[in-house]
Amino acid sequence: MNQSTNGASAQPERVEFDALNGASADGGDVSLDMILDVPVTLAMEVGRTRISIRNLLQLNQGSVVELDRAAGEPLDVFVNGTLVAHGEVVVVNEKFGIRLTDVISPTERVRKLR
Repeated sequence: MNQSTNGASAQPERVEFDALNGASADGGDVSLDMILDVPVTLAMEVGRTRISIRNLLQLNQGSVVELDRAAGEPLDVFVNGTLVAHGEVVVVNEKFGIRLTDVISPTERVRKLR
């Protein structure tokens, strides 16, 4: 028996939505067209170090900061702060670039998030 429309609660109605861009409930392919133009931040990291604020304030032109990585080791490539690859520095048309030498698989990236 339905309630009257004077503010009493009615029974919820079941609604089904169509799959987005051909996505299927059985794990089929999903189209990425919706997100292809979303900007992300790509960063390359040569290395890191920890120093005290005292030493940080003493840095000036010509100072050398030792990093935790040996010369010749691959750089880390991050997308929005997540490690996605390793690579080496190259020069292309007088600009620095990076040649990817190892790409972290999506499965491995998800595993590291946990």
